[in-house]
Amino acid sequence: MRIDWWTLALQTVNVLILIWILARFFFRPVADIVAKRQEAANDLLAEAAAERHAADDARAAADAMRADIQAERDHLIAEAREAAQGEKQKLLSQAAEDIAKLRSELEANIARDREAAERAVIARASELAVQIAQRLLERFPPAVSLAPFLDGLCQELRLLSLEQKDGLISPMTDQPVEIVTAAQLSDAQVEQIRGALNDVLSSDIPFACRTDPALIAGIELHSRGMIIRSSWRADLERIYEELSGVDDLQES
Repeated sequence: MRIDWWTLALQTVNVLILIWILARFFFRPVADIVAKRQEAANDLLAEAAAERHAADDARAAADAMRADIQAERDHLIAEAREAAQGEKQKLLSQAAEDIAKLRSELEANIARDREAAERAVIARASELAVQIAQRLLERFPPAVSLAPFLDGLCQELRLLSLEQKDGLISPMTDQPVEIVTAAQLSDAQVEQIRGALNDVLSSDIPFACRTDPALIAGIELHSRGMIIRSSWRADLERIYEELSGVDDLQES
């Protein structure tokens, strides 16, 4: 086989020229296009990465905001529950105070009503006692009804001190001794009273007679600064005071 060196050299030159032409007009533009495409792709990737980071940041911010909202919601719910519990306790306390106040007022009203009823019963009993006493006295002659009360008056006079007795015996022009009875006294009854007073006081004591139907029955001695009572009115008043005193002790 014979090699034609001139042909080989020409073909080599043609190949080199072809390579130069391709490098000059084809490979370099293609490389530039590829570089630009690569740069655009890199920009797109960088922008996508930035957007992804922004999306991650936004999602983290949203999660943080959601957590803050949840915490604020829980805080508001806790405050609302605490306020509701406080208001409930306040209402319960107020209701308890109102109930206690109403109970106290009710008990006070009941006590007043009971006291009024008891006083009404005592007053009615006193009226009945007065009526019974008057009816009983109508069956006895005045002399008989005066005697026991006169004895009671004399008994009270015996209990007086010497100074008090001297005050009754000594003359008193400004206020004389009064003998008060429920009915008009007869002369015999006046003398009976005078004799009883002389026996007790060992001296004659001047007195004036006066009637007071409110005594019901009995006799009273009125002097300056002293009243000695021996009458049914005094007995009824004493009984009424004793009954009232028993009621007060029971209530206390």
